[in-house]
Amino acid sequence: ILAMPKHPHKTITLFWSFRSPYSYLALPRLQSLSESTGVAIDMRVVHPNILCNPNYFKTMNALARLYFMRDTARTAEFLGMPFRRPVPDPIQQNPTTLEVSADQPLARWLGHLGIAATEAGRGFNFCLEVSRLLWDGAVDQWHEGDHLKNACHQTGLDWSELSAQVSAHPDYYEQQLQANADALTAAGHWGVPTMVYGEETFFGQDRIDVLAWCIQKDTTT
Repeated sequence: ILAMPKHPHKTITLFWSFRSPYSYLALPRLQSLSESTGVAIDMRVVHPNILCNPNYFKTMNALARLYFMRDTARTAEFLGMPFRRPVPDPIQQNPTTLEVSADQPLARWLGHLGIAATEAGRGFNFCLEVSRLLWDGAVDQWHEGDHLKNACHQTGLDWSELSAQVSAHPDYYEQQLQANADALTAAGHWGVPTMVYGEETFFGQDRIDVLAWCIQKDTTT
């Protein structure tokens, strides 16, 4: 992304999910865009769609899942980003029947951590580090040992404090995730990553260049 005039009084509202590979693929370019323009990023972590709609995968076209798997790997290769689906998947789902477990502790835990990190002022960096942990293929069993602790440390947050807050107030963090989901709906979309700049909504990592173009227009008029 080309360097642009600094514009420190504008904000990109970013609706984002830990379980979305496209969300992972979007973050480095959004970071570069923010740094080159001075436009801040307001991080809004949401739950994966499948937590809100357990039948999501059952009702989509039978060809969609195979295409999605191919396209995410291809896009990562195009961007020069390491990529592998998380081990374990934050969503507990039968790969054959696509049945989704009623309880989703890993996905909810990640969402709660994302909200807590955002409220501590480190949301974007936390999501960047943890999404790498999940998606770059370097780590198995990301939820065990010190993996999340180390990712948290990279963002300047205290893991003991962050995890204790999340454990103590699960209902509060669920409410914040729902509030973010409601804000995404109000912005005119349902998927992630979705970026909102001014009155414009941009869905998907393949719309970042269009978002950059709109910011450039805004800063030169």
